[in-house]
Amino acid sequence: MLASFRRHLNSWYARLFFLLLVGTFVLWGVGDVFRNLGDNGSLGSVAGQKIDLAQVQLAYRQQLAQVAQMFGGKVDPTPQMKRGIAGQALEQVITQAALNAAVHGMGIGVSEDALRQAIAEIPAFHGANGQFDLTQYQTVLRNNNLTEPMLLDLVRADLGQRQVMEAARAGIVSPDVLTRAVFQFQEEKRVADAVVLPFSAAPAPPPATDQQLTRWYENNKDRYSTPEYRRIKAVILSPQSLAKDIQITDADLQGDYQQHIAEYQQPEKRSVQVLLAPDEDHARAIATLWSGGADWATVQKDNGPVELNDATEKEFPSPELGRAVFAAPLDQVSAPVKSPFGWQVFKVTKITPGSSRSLDEVRDQVRARVLAEKAADLIYDRAGKVQDALAAGSSLDDLPGDLGLAAIAGTLNAQGNTADGKPAPIPGSDELRSAMVQAAFAMKQGDTPHLTEGPKDDPDGQAYFAVTVESITPPAPKPFDEVKDAVRADWTRDAIRHVQEEAAAKILAAVKGGQTLAAAAGTLPVVALPATDRSSGAPGVPTQLIEPLFSLKLGEPTMIETSDGFTVATLADIQEADPNANPIGYGQVRDGLAKAIGDDVQSVLSVALRTRENPKVSPQAVDMVLQAQQPTP
Repeated sequence: MLASFRRHLNSWYARLFFLLLVGTFVLWGVGDVFRNLGDNGSLGSVAGQKIDLAQVQLAYRQQLAQVAQMFGGKVDPTPQMKRGIAGQALEQVITQAALNAAVHGMGIGVSEDALRQAIAEIPAFHGANGQFDLTQYQTVLRNNNLTEPMLLDLVRADLGQRQVMEAARAGIVSPDVLTRAVFQFQEEKRVADAVVLPFSAAPAPPPATDQQLTRWYENNKDRYSTPEYRRIKAVILSPQSLAKDIQITDADLQGDYQQHIAEYQQPEKRSVQVLLAPDEDHARAIATLWSGGADWATVQKDNGPVELNDATEKEFPSPELGRAVFAAPLDQVSAPVKSPFGWQVFKVTKITPGSSRSLDEVRDQVRARVLAEKAADLIYDRAGKVQDALAAGSSLDDLPGDLGLAAIAGTLNAQGNTADGKPAPIPGSDELRSAMVQAAFAMKQGDTPHLTEGPKDDPDGQAYFAVTVESITPPAPKPFDEVKDAVRADWTRDAIRHVQEEAAAKILAAVKGGQTLAAAAGTLPVVALPATDRSSGAPGVPTQLIEPLFSLKLGEPTMIETSDGFTVATLADIQEADPNANPIGYGQVRDGLAKAIGDDVQSVLSVALRTRENPKVSPQAVDMVLQAQQPTP
C-alpha cells in the first residue's frame, strides 16, 4: 500500500514542501522562517497535544506565500487578509493534529525503509541526473534549517494520513443513475438553423459629416488617447545577472551535455506492419501474396497482424525483428524472419531519420542550463540579502553593488513599450519582462519596492526583481485633426453594425411572432449548422451561440453578435447522448464523478475527525500568531 502512496507524493510536495522551501523563504528570508522554532508558546490543545505556536507560524507563512504568489507580488496583504490567513493556518494545524491522532489510534505505522524511499523520490533532493543525491539532500536541509528527524516526521505523518484517507476512498463508485445523467448533460448535442448577416454584406452608409465625426470623437475620446506611461526603476536578480560570479568550465558543459544526451541524439524511428505465421512455409505464402499486390486489409485476414508506429529499434519485441526492420528498405515486403516469437513477414511503411546535435551546436542551451543550476543556491542567498536591505529601508539606488543585480530605468506603457512603440530594453525572458511590467502598473507612485519572485516557468531560470514607480504620465486625448481618419473609419464601422443589428432584430421578432426562420429571412439563406456539444463546440458554430442554444426549446430563436456580424438561429434538433455508443466517454465521466465523491468523503472525514478530538483554542490564538510575525528590531 505504501508504494501507491509514494506515487502520489508529488502533489504533497508541491503543496507543502516546495511552498516551504521556495515561496516562504523567498518572501521572508531563510533565517526568518525558523526564527521562532525554539518558542514554547502554546495556542491550545487538540488530541491531548499542545498546538505549538511555531507550527502555526510555519503554516501561516506558507499560506501567506501562496497569496503573495497568487497576486504576483503586486498586492501587499492587508491586516484583515493576514488575520484571515492566520485563522486558516491555525485550522490547518488543528486538522493535521486530529488526523495524526486518528493514525496513531488506528495503529497505522510507516516503516523506516518505506519512509526513506519516499524521501529519496522528492525531486528537490535529486541531482543533475534525476536521481537522489546525498549532497543535494544535505544542502537543501542545511540551507533551510531542517534536520533529518524533522523531515522524517513531516513525511511520516503525511504517509500515515494518506493511508487513512485512501482507505476511506476505497471502493467508492459513482451510481449509474448519476453517471448517466451527467454523461447525457455533457454529451448532448444540439443542431441549429441559422441566418447570418455579415458586416461585409451591409450597404455602405452615406459619408459622415464633420459634425457627426466630431460628436463621435467627443463620445469616444478614450479610443484616441495616448496610453499611460510610467517612469520606473528596477533591479533584477537572475542567473544571467550573476553570471560574472559563476565559473563554468568546459568540463561542466561536457558533463551536462552527456547527462541530457537523449535531448540531442534522437535515434531513427520506423513504422512497420507485421504479420505472424506459425511456420516458415506459411510465412513465405504470406510474403508472396503481399508482394504480389494484396493490400494490408487482405493479407492480415487469418494472420496475426501487428502495427508499430514510430518505434526505435530497441522498442521491437525481439532483437532479430528489430535488426531486420531497420535493415529493410521502405515499402517493400520482407522475406520471412525467425525470432523467439515465431516467423514474421513485415513491410516498413515510414522511416523517420535520427538526428544528432553536437555540443558545439547546443553550447548556448547547455551553458544556460548549467548557469541556472549553479546559480540556484547563490541566487537564494543574494535574494535574502536584497530583501533584508529593502526591508531595512534601502532604496534601489542604495543596494550594495556586489549582489549581482542588473539595474534598469526608463519610461514605458502597460504593454512594456517605450514612447516610440518599441519594446523597453528589459533584460531577461518575455515571461520576466511581462511580470515586471504588470507589477509596475499595479503600484502607486512612490510605493516602497519589495523583492518579487519571477515566473516559475521562466526559461532562463528562477529570477527576482524589485521595482519602483518614479512618475506617472496619465493618458491624454490626441487632437481631433490628428485622428480624424481613424474616427471616420470607426464611425463607418459602427453605422454598418447598426444596420445589420436592426435587420437581425427584425428577423428575430418575426420568428418570435410565429413565422418560420426561412419566411422571416426573406431572400437571405438559412444554413443548417453542425451539431455541437456544450464544451468543445463544432467547426462552423460560433462560440457565442453555444450557451444560448442549450437554453432554448425546439423552434425557439436567439440572436448573437460575432466579430463578423450578427446571427439569428433557431433550435432545430436535440441529439441525446447514448452511453452504449461511447463507452470510453461514459467511463471517463464515471471515474471523474467517483473521484469527486471521494474528495467529498475525504473532506467530511477530516471534519469529523477534527470534531471528535474537540480542540480547545485560546481566544487570542490568531493575535499571538500575528504578533509573532512582527519583525524583530
